[in-house]
Amino acid sequence: MNRLLVWYGELTTPRQLVHRGLYFLGAGMLWLMIFLVLPGLVLIVVSFATRGAYGQLEWSFTVENYKRLIGFTLFGWTSDYILIVWRSVWVAFVTTAISVFLSYPLSFFICARPERSRYLWLTLVIIPFWTNMVIRTYAWFLILAPELPFAKLASFFKLIPPDTPLYPNAFAVYLGMVSMFLPFVTLPLYASVERLDWTLVEAAQDLYASRVRVFTQAILPQTLPGLSVGVILTFVPAMGMFVVPDLLGGAKYMLVGNLIQQQFGASRDWPFGAAISMGLMILTMISLQLYRRRSKEIEFV
Repeated sequence: MNRLLVWYGELTTPRQLVHRGLYFLGAGMLWLMIFLVLPGLVLIVVSFATRGAYGQLEWSFTVENYKRLIGFTLFGWTSDYILIVWRSVWVAFVTTAISVFLSYPLSFFICARPERSRYLWLTLVIIPFWTNMVIRTYAWFLILAPELPFAKLASFFKLIPPDTPLYPNAFAVYLGMVSMFLPFVTLPLYASVERLDWTLVEAAQDLYASRVRVFTQAILPQTLPGLSVGVILTFVPAMGMFVVPDLLGGAKYMLVGNLIQQQFGASRDWPFGAAISMGLMILTMISLQLYRRRSKEIEFV
């Protein structure tokens, strides 16, 4: 016999509550199944397929795509793909670290402004979202052109030859990546800084804590939720970014995103591209899990 429950003044049963919960969650779960779970399952199946002679899919399942990903080819073992994956992880890590380093003072600066002008500063942070990513990347071509002061200054200090742009190179890639992802860290971090309990900061200062300890013991734990969101929103897409490295890095700076784009584009090797995508997803999940554990350690320090 079903037990009777009172739910917001309504007499109901556990089964009715379950049915009601499924009714409200059904649309969202269906959306996730169609646009997230189903494409993922298709990607897994394709990653074990074989590329035909003309680029078509052949459903003879094999693990050769994953063996090729870790370096085993017809001509022996090579570290090319592993180096590309490592470079992608490093670029995503550096991009995230620089974005966090710049976002903290920027968030405190915006919070220190009068309430009326605060929204203006937030609008300036959001403005890059109003423009297409490709257009923003091409804008760096103009900024880093040899005719403008940045390239002339670098040429004056003998960093580049005369009449040479500041691209394609690693510096241009990092510059473009940080400019793309800086708002993704600043906005959630600003939301945490705005709700900061300054009495804890003042207590740490009254106890003669150094500036580093004030930040790590009083500020960082309070801003950790916004920081976690910003890190995830930056690190995950930066791992698969291909537009910025392709344009500002040229063929000299290959990342996983560029490799996947080539397999689904000119090479028409969809099974290998799907295997690379699966490897990237697994690597991203491992990185997020490690970051989650590290965040818990910081939270309880």
